[in-house]
Amino acid sequence: MRIRRIMGKIRYSVMGCLALLMLSLTAQAQGKREFRGAWIQCVNGQFQGMGTERMQQTLAYQLDELQKDGVNAIMFQVRPECDALYESKLEPWSRFLTGRQGVAPAPYWDPLQWMIDECHKRGMELHAWINPYRAKTKTTGQLAANHIALRKPANCFAYDGQFILNPGIPENRNYICEVVKDIVTRYDVDGIHMDDYFYPYPVKGESIPDDRQFREHPNGIKDKGDWRRYNVNLFIEQLYKTVHAAKPWVKVGISPFGIYRNKKSSPIGSDTNGTQNYDDLYADVLLWVNNGWLDYCVPQVYWEIGNRAADYETLIRWWNQYAGQRPLFIGEDVERTVKFPDVKNPNVHQQAAKMALHRQLPYVKGTVLWYAKAAVDNVGNYGTNLRNVYWRYPALQPTMPFIDGKAPKKVRKVKPVWTEDGYVLFWTAPKGKGWKDEATKYVVYRFAPNEKPNLEDPSKIYAITGQTFLKLPYDNGKTRWVYHVTALDRLQNESKSVSKKVKL
Repeated sequence: MRIRRIMGKIRYSVMGCLALLMLSLTAQAQGKREFRGAWIQCVNGQFQGMGTERMQQTLAYQLDELQKDGVNAIMFQVRPECDALYESKLEPWSRFLTGRQGVAPAPYWDPLQWMIDECHKRGMELHAWINPYRAKTKTTGQLAANHIALRKPANCFAYDGQFILNPGIPENRNYICEVVKDIVTRYDVDGIHMDDYFYPYPVKGESIPDDRQFREHPNGIKDKGDWRRYNVNLFIEQLYKTVHAAKPWVKVGISPFGIYRNKKSSPIGSDTNGTQNYDDLYADVLLWVNNGWLDYCVPQVYWEIGNRAADYETLIRWWNQYAGQRPLFIGEDVERTVKFPDVKNPNVHQQAAKMALHRQLPYVKGTVLWYAKAAVDNVGNYGTNLRNVYWRYPALQPTMPFIDGKAPKKVRKVKPVWTEDGYVLFWTAPKGKGWKDEATKYVVYRFAPNEKPNLEDPSKIYAITGQTFLKLPYDNGKTRWVYHVTALDRLQNESKSVSKKVKL
């Protein structure tokens, strides 16, 4: 028995060392550019009835923890059911904010504007997350008088306790684009983000009541499934052009369901067996990616490695193979990841194995966490592993040369200055005309005196800041350091560096 216990201890010790080695190797593979997002949803009611002060405190705490975890982008849900978590003249205030649709928050505040300010202050992007077609969730019992479903009831259909704006009615496409244009023009958002709800998820015994629209406006299409996909395609193209006409730098992203098509439905389908974007939700995601109607795609690959119906590894490899025409980020279920053991090492959960896959696949450029609070609550040490291992060092956003690929000019007049606040490194913004050339952020790298500068090493990033100065960690003035400063534009194209030697 004693020998068995000793061997058991050795076994667990070896497995522990292997797990640490795997973590270390994964961390070493971190590149300098990676999209690290997190979804903050309201539709689950987590903010309902909180009140202004408490909700701000809750959100600030979440953002602080996510910043420590390495998150650099937030998807904040602002339109769950044709309503608004922002000041809008087009749609009513959301009940998921105040408890009753149409009632403004008191004390008054604008959650979207507040989140933009707080995210930008922390160096994070803010993507306004909307649900385009859903007009009422199952749990909403009363709509405000100015809600679209009451103003124009013929534009909606009922399905499984919900109201859906009918994608077959052209007026609805125009209406959603008007709402999105209003957000983009009035708010300094970094992106417009949509989730997986297009036509509703199929429910047994329910049918979509759109026979009349199909008869009246078939657009020369004989198959209703093709017609429904055509309707959604028109909307996606129109919305993309609407956003970029208003502000070309605002990114458009969609987070589709994790299965495009099963192999039994299409030769290029994945070896899976589940609900399909193309066949069941009428969402031809690959068409949108390949036609350039998206700036990024975040498939919700929420399953675990080894799932019989929808294996995580099978799906992430499928998306990497077929959706590489636009930056590909993986929607990651935090709770499910830590719930299931690694198939090769049952003593640990699947975070390490999944992150290893992310780093191995060339078209996977980032991760979005479902959902933010799970990471903040650190279930299964998920958040701790992010901040200490996988996202230990800062990361810039992936480049998007199809929007803008030209870097700004170099910063000017880099100089350390003694101030009453200490030793501060100052620089001057580069000259630039228009949004493509203007610097919006700066990266400061730090190197030891005899170290060869490598600006591709994320561990050398000392700070990413929107300011044109940085307080230096002065000690005794005897250690010589070399600082490099670069400029970033709105799409985080990076300029050449300017260096300065400083004794700290």
